Amino acid sequence: MIEFNKSTNLLMQSKYKYSLQDVAEPNLYREIYDYEHIPKVSFNLRQVPMAVPDEIWMTDTTFRDGQQSVSPFTPEQILHLYKLLSRLGGPKGLVRQSEFFLYTENDRKAIEMCQDAGLRFPEITTWIRANEKDFELVKQAHVEETGILVSCSDYHIFNKMHLTRSQAMDKYLGIVKSALEHGVRPRCHFEDITRADYYGFVLPFAERLMDLSHESGIPIKIRACDTMGYGVTYPGAALPRSVPGVIYGLHHYAEVPSAQLEWHGHNDFYKVVTNAATAWLYGCSSVNCSLLGIGERTGNCPLEAMAIEYQSLRGEDGGMDLTAITEIAYFMEKEIGIEISPRQPFVGRHFNVTRAGIHADGMLKDEEIYNIFDTAKILNRPATVAVDSRGGTASIAHWINNYFRLSGEATIDKSDILVQKVRAAVDQLYEEGRNTVMGDEELEIIVMRCDKKRYHRMLFHDS
Repeated sequence: MIEFNKSTNLLMQSKYKYSLQDVAEPNLYREIYDYEHIPKVSFNLRQVPMAVPDEIWMTDTTFRDGQQSVSPFTPEQILHLYKLLSRLGGPKGLVRQSEFFLYTENDRKAIEMCQDAGLRFPEITTWIRANEKDFELVKQAHVEETGILVSCSDYHIFNKMHLTRSQAMDKYLGIVKSALEHGVRPRCHFEDITRADYYGFVLPFAERLMDLSHESGIPIKIRACDTMGYGVTYPGAALPRSVPGVIYGLHHYAEVPSAQLEWHGHNDFYKVVTNAATAWLYGCSSVNCSLLGIGERTGNCPLEAMAIEYQSLRGEDGGMDLTAITEIAYFMEKEIGIEISPRQPFVGRHFNVTRAGIHADGMLKDEEIYNIFDTAKILNRPATVAVDSRGGTASIAHWINNYFRLSGEATIDKSDILVQKVRAAVDQLYEEGRNTVMGDEELEIIVMRCDKKRYHRMLFHDS
């Protein structure tokens, strides 16, 4: 049967309905995942069309998946970060939701404090396992949406829960129906989707959920969870690892609306940001992230990365305040004690620090040559140059101009006598055996010793 599709303006074959395949033995995709070797990427050369949604946004799992990898946050720390998430996402709610645990007194106190803040975005949601006991906690939390863990690979159904596929589906549908009866929007977390039998379980289950959604009038969301980071974006890659294939199938065959589709990835194979962006491109409105990418094992998709990716794809910031990223990183490192790699993009201490002498010379002439974008304007992180034994006079000049905020005619170049004196003092330290980068405070002292009067003029911007 064929029908005219108004979105494509083409005659399209009617959607095929998939039936649950209740197999006796688990499908573990041993030809791909034999465990004794690196997982293989197989191809069938089938490609699916891009279908970028009208709206795309991010959701946050810092206080749920993120907290699983670090020491628990205090409710006060969660509230502070929650407010920064709201500022980052802006008035349009591009950080649309944030999910919380419910299991401890601290979890529940944090939810109450964030609810009392009265912020529209991000919406506070919860996460539970698929059982009635956990759902009781959801009802007590007075939230409108909860995530429900519905593991979908045979690794989990057979080997972890010791169920059949039909038993697992019945169990999941039971708790979803419970949520619907209480007017709570269910968000079904399809755990381990990149090792799941896509046509034998994923699509039949998704179709059942969409039937329930239509019957109840409540939008049921599906979060496609790349739990082990196996997803790939290569054109023509085969399921279950193909990110375009996973999203296209849920959207096209199971008819899950883009606004009810979410991607959740992990970074085990360094693909988490690209996979998330690809999910957007192929029909998923929402990508789930955590601040700094914290989370299980190698972590989740960094929220700050997708905030930048959003602007790359849309050409505008959507009202986001990206300077909040810098404040978030500072707070998480200094107040919570999370270690941030100095070279981690956008948040590391040295992500926009130039070290090579020839690069420092270029930065002195035109910052744009070696800085990725105007980091001072966008992130409130001015580009800097490291001063060490290899930087030369250009690095000294750039550091002085940046540190003392010299601009226009007040800026100095690498031939300035003050620069020469500071360089000589720095070189002397390295000749005596120093092997670490110079810090700001000690460089300031050297400048003062080299020319005290000029130091005060630069410090107080006296002409």
